[in-house]
Amino acid sequence: MKGGLKVSQISLILIGFVCASVLLLAYVKSLLLSSSVLPQNHVLQLSPDLRVKDEEALGEGSGSEQSEDCVNFESEKYPTYANSSPVIKVTEELITHEEIGGIAPNITEKGDSKDVSDKKTGLIEQEIDVSTAVSSGGEHSDNFTATPERQDCNFAKGRWVIDDSRPLYSGFGCKQWLSSMWACRLTQRTDFEYEKLRWRPKNCEMEDFTGVKFLKRMQNKTLAFIGDSLGRQQFQSLMCMISGGKDRPNVLDVGHEYGLVQSRGSGRPDGWAFRFPDTKTTILYYWSASLCDLTPINPSDPATDYAMHLDRPPAFLSHFLPRFDVLVLNTGHHWNRGKLKANRWVMYVGGVPNTNRKIVTIGGAKNFTIHSIVNWVNSQLPKYPHVKAFYRTISPRHFFNGDWNTGGTCDNTTPLSEGKEVLQDESSDYDAARAVRGTDVKLLDITALSQLRDEGHISRYSIKATPGVQDCLHWCLPGVPDTWNEILFAQI
Repeated sequence: MKGGLKVSQISLILIGFVCASVLLLAYVKSLLLSSSVLPQNHVLQLSPDLRVKDEEALGEGSGSEQSEDCVNFESEKYPTYANSSPVIKVTEELITHEEIGGIAPNITEKGDSKDVSDKKTGLIEQEIDVSTAVSSGGEHSDNFTATPERQDCNFAKGRWVIDDSRPLYSGFGCKQWLSSMWACRLTQRTDFEYEKLRWRPKNCEMEDFTGVKFLKRMQNKTLAFIGDSLGRQQFQSLMCMISGGKDRPNVLDVGHEYGLVQSRGSGRPDGWAFRFPDTKTTILYYWSASLCDLTPINPSDPATDYAMHLDRPPAFLSHFLPRFDVLVLNTGHHWNRGKLKANRWVMYVGGVPNTNRKIVTIGGAKNFTIHSIVNWVNSQLPKYPHVKAFYRTISPRHFFNGDWNTGGTCDNTTPLSEGKEVLQDESSDYDAARAVRGTDVKLLDITALSQLRDEGHISRYSIKATPGVQDCLHWCLPGVPDTWNEILFAQI
């Protein structure tokens, strides 16, 4: 064919086109393959970390101790109470007890949790939270990898260790603040190993307490303890810790500013208030064993009964709350029929004698009151945002082979004979834990760690001891209440 392409030329063109097509397809394929490699490598880099975190949540990782507290499974506001359903069930069973002198913590001699079902429930909830955090994408990844500085420490979880630098003050000194009946160094007691123990929280640091640091932090501020005699012990302990047990003649008695003066015929005032003048720091204690408002039913009768208003805060608290910066509440050991009868307290709700069968029992009334006082304080915090409020859990008793009036004893002098570690995440004081949940009132949780310290009570060494009666409720000072204040200091 004239002017046309020869067969050989057409063949070459076709071969060239095919080769070009093959090269082009190979190039495109290489691009596709290379683009798929990056996500695959990215997943391979992340998945070991995710797998390790999942094992830690399940308690299977051999090296999980260091990382557990770095993972924020719960909201930062309430990090300690993960298992709400089991707590509710236990509380409903416990509130029928008429005399609640201390709720035993869920720990064995080694500090392990006795309630395996609760423990398993907590682990399952943690596993669900982990999977939720992973599947939610990068937007919420910070919640999953929270650092210890960004989440609250569970100071109630940890162990007791020996510290030769303790105690923080001398039991022979601090006579300006410490009642002699609680200064065991002044009694016949000869063992004082209990003074050498320090509480170490698990996987988080607790700042060392010094009086200088405390006063600087509380400059121009007021800290108020309101509660029973265990609250008074905590108050005296703090005064000794701040002063180092030394006399401080310049500290001012400002009880009159709060109406805390000894009235005619009374053995002592309803509380005490002292001010450190250099920093204008005020520390006070007010006695309110029930945290209820008490009013005479017949004011003209000296022998009148007193209305114990379960749904009203003590008048002292409602009047002076605006002046407080730190508030620590506690109650518990006066909730028994004997003490109510001796004090002539009659339960009132809504301004009239109580007729609600649900709170007619001592346990029910106590639980109702704790919730009432916490809710009231929480309702006031928006008006007084400078106030940090704490509810301190119950201090455990250690009567063995009887109660206080039936020959009960606490003769053990060997520290930590029942164990040294608390591993549970939830508080042993179920009523208190439930009351503060969902509020801005913080829990000062000291129950389980104090449960391990049965050797630290006054025992038979009380200066005013009655034959056959031991004090297995109050603590020797220096002693366990010092730790309560260290934990408080770490949170203010």
